[in-house]
Amino acid sequence: MKALSFILLVCLSILIPSFAPALHAQTDAKNDRKLLTRVEPVYPPALKIRQIGGTVRLEVTISAAGKVEDVEVLGGNPILAQAAVTAVKKWKYAPADSRTTAELRFIFNPYR
Repeated sequence: MKALSFILLVCLSILIPSFAPALHAQTDAKNDRKLLTRVEPVYPPALKIRQIGGTVRLEVTISAAGKVEDVEVLGGNPILAQAAVTAVKKWKYAPADSRTTAELRFIFNPYR
């Protein structure tokens, strides 16, 4: 019985990551603005096929009204960064009293 449980656990640990999305974004802890509309970046097919991935870091300036005003690339593959920038420019945050900034990280993983 223990052997069967172990085999099942191993199988699940192998299969579960394959259901995760190919990329995800993380935001810094300083940003307390609620994200209302989120558009996921399109993983460029040519890079995914060639198994080229990586992390893209962006600094986003959000207006008081919640619109993304400016996006600066802090690091990462330029093609992946462009995909992330294109998506983030469509994001909408909750209104606030003033303009804020947030640092975002997108992890593009070609194996997922």
